[in-house]
Amino acid sequence: MMRAGVFVPQGWRLDLVGIPLEQHWPTITEAAHDARRFGFESVWVYDHFHTVPAAIQEVTYEAWTLMGALAVATEGLRLGQMCTCNSYRMPSYLAKVAASIDVISGGRVEMGIGGGWFENEYLAHGYEFPRPAVRLGELAEGVEIMKRMWTEDEVHFDGKHYQLQGAICQPKPVQEPHIPLWIAGGGEQLTLRIAAQHAAYTNFGGASAEEFASKSEILAGHCREVGRNFDEIVRSANFNVVCEADEAAVRDRLAWIVDHFRPLVGDDKASRSGRNFEMMAGTPEQLIGKLKPWVDAGLDYMICYFQESAYDRSGLERFAREVLPQL
Repeated sequence: MMRAGVFVPQGWRLDLVGIPLEQHWPTITEAAHDARRFGFESVWVYDHFHTVPAAIQEVTYEAWTLMGALAVATEGLRLGQMCTCNSYRMPSYLAKVAASIDVISGGRVEMGIGGGWFENEYLAHGYEFPRPAVRLGELAEGVEIMKRMWTEDEVHFDGKHYQLQGAICQPKPVQEPHIPLWIAGGGEQLTLRIAAQHAAYTNFGGASAEEFASKSEILAGHCREVGRNFDEIVRSANFNVVCEADEAAVRDRLAWIVDHFRPLVGDDKASRSGRNFEMMAGTPEQLIGKLKPWVDAGLDYMICYFQESAYDRSGLERFAREVLPQL
């Protein structure tokens, strides 16, 4: 069966709107518990600070705060972020946070990490937004620092972007040799090369199975160049999913998504948000057909997002019970 995880409602995509503040955490934990009950392997959060598709006065819970909370509120589920923005925390600090939560969770942390992309959010919160080559250079050094912090007693590092003079990370992660690294992004020259060097998992190619296959071929080429076995890397992609019992219900859910966004962000952004779900919307039979080309292209792991999961998890359950076993 296809390995699969699911995002919990977090607020970033306006998926806790209308729920009283004191019910947010029970809603998030109930969604996580249902994910495990339905058979998902992992739950995931986003690493962002304010809402999309517009920055408005609705909640967005901080990613690593949720990671620590989910570590004690769940059992059996892997816990990931897709993905942590390398720029938002010093890698030595992030390594310490992740190692601590890995111990607290009994070894259930996945480290999703990427170079960052959301310029408006960077600038709004006081971060510089350098050109892509700089951000990806920082990512390459950051990943190396994290691996060394998790496996060495004392880390000295003299890089272009980061310098450490005897950094110590105790406790070490429970997982050996270290927390699995998911390198997120499909940049062909830099990101996929970093993935070839360091990733246990990749995450790219959400637009089409053809794009996924093309990126996979480029990743394989980088693996050959750095002497890495391509088959060691699990390839994943993210999907916005609508899974309903019949086509009328699919249309109703897509309309609900647009109606959900409209009073918050206006007609144009609401319509665009709805279109984000059309690619992977359908009945179970239709979704199996849509996903088969991805499987044929080598997709090993999918991370799903359901806009309605804070309010209605029937689609989540239907997808887990009727779609995943057929992949």
